[in-house]
Amino acid sequence: MHESIDREYLCDLWHRALAEDGADDDVTCAVALQEKALGTAHLDSRQVGVFAGRFLLNMLDELYAGPLKVDIHVEDGGSLSAGTRIATLVGSLRLLLGLERTLLNFLERLCGVATLTRGFVDAVAGTKAKIYDTRKTLPGWRKLDKYAVRCGGGCNHRMGLHDAILVKDNHIAGIPTSELAAVAGEIIRRRDRLAFAPDFVEFEVDTLEQFDELLKVGGIDVILLDNFTPDQMREAVRRRGAAGLAGKLLLEASGGVSLDKVRVIAETGVERIAVGALTHSAPALDIGMEIDNA
Repeated sequence: MHESIDREYLCDLWHRALAEDGADDDVTCAVALQEKALGTAHLDSRQVGVFAGRFLLNMLDELYAGPLKVDIHVEDGGSLSAGTRIATLVGSLRLLLGLERTLLNFLERLCGVATLTRGFVDAVAGTKAKIYDTRKTLPGWRKLDKYAVRCGGGCNHRMGLHDAILVKDNHIAGIPTSELAAVAGEIIRRRDRLAFAPDFVEFEVDTLEQFDELLKVGGIDVILLDNFTPDQMREAVRRRGAAGLAGKLLLEASGGVSLDKVRVIAETGVERIAVGALTHSAPALDIGMEIDNA
């Protein structure tokens, strides 16, 4: 359903998380369990939500082949109800308990991001707008957070500073609005001299006056309307159409986008809505792991 996560990246993240938890030195299991004890663990959702993380469970099945067998019962992007069985893990009881908290931490974060994203996506259904994430991700988790957004039906903005040009207000601080078109034109010319082609070129504006200046510049793919009111967004859409740029220049709304406001924003006619909350404020989805001793 979704692009796979780089295996080396995922394994490194997983092993660092296990080391942080001291999984190799679990003193409780050492004294409470027989070394060869076996068990069956059931991963169940305790809330309504959206699943993300099949790639992680697949990795565990391969990584611990022999002492552990993992059966996955849901697909990425699938709906979860309270009580939905996500996976069954059978094998070493010490291993199961050593992995438990780290595995739940990963899955609860992934499913939480996917679930919040689905809420925003559903809220704008029937409009032209799509929901995009931002770079406001958990450090070290960029690829996983953005994967979870895709599982929830959202779209990824740039992965980082290296793959697209986004000129924000701090890049052009102090430049008068009357000079913005000239400055933007020079930035476009510099883009054409790069050794690689950025995925897109985007400029952020704070006012309709800045927006009008950028309508004069060719080579811009997206204009970000930062903290515009819905009326200002509708006016920007109208002015873009009057300039003959509808279908050529995309408009993105950003700034304080909440679930109760996103439908109104989508109905202004913008094509993209950036929601930082998808990854910086997603609550973890409650997932339980119950173990039966063999």
